[in-house]
Amino acid sequence: MPAELVPEPDTAPGVPAHEAPLPVGRAVAGERWVARVLRAGAIMSGGMFLLSLVLEALPRSQAVHVAIDLLRKGAASMLLVTPVARLAVAGTLLGVRGEWRYAAIAAGVLGLLAVAVGAGFQA
Repeated sequence: MPAELVPEPDTAPGVPAHEAPLPVGRAVAGERWVARVLRAGAIMSGGMFLLSLVLEALPRSQAVHVAIDLLRKGAASMLLVTPVARLAVAGTLLGVRGEWRYAAIAAGVLGLLAVAVGAGFQA
């Protein structure tokens, strides 16, 4: 049989079929959740900023000025919170998959962020 017609084995050479690695379906699903969190944060932040630009076309009044200010501050806050949410989702997914070391590292980073924010509010 020519080499191009030989089917490739499902496992690595020398590894029995019953010891094949687990499917990566859960890993791919976890990456999708992380991507969704990042995409949602970027879209919401961008939408808020674009809406603030649209409000610039309205006649100036106190209410419009306050709305523009709130939308821009909200958009900036959303950009800052999105990576933190991504870390929380990734840490949770790692814990669900049983990768406790990396889940603990993610929890530690989130804890340090919480301490830093708390210390910032106290100053």
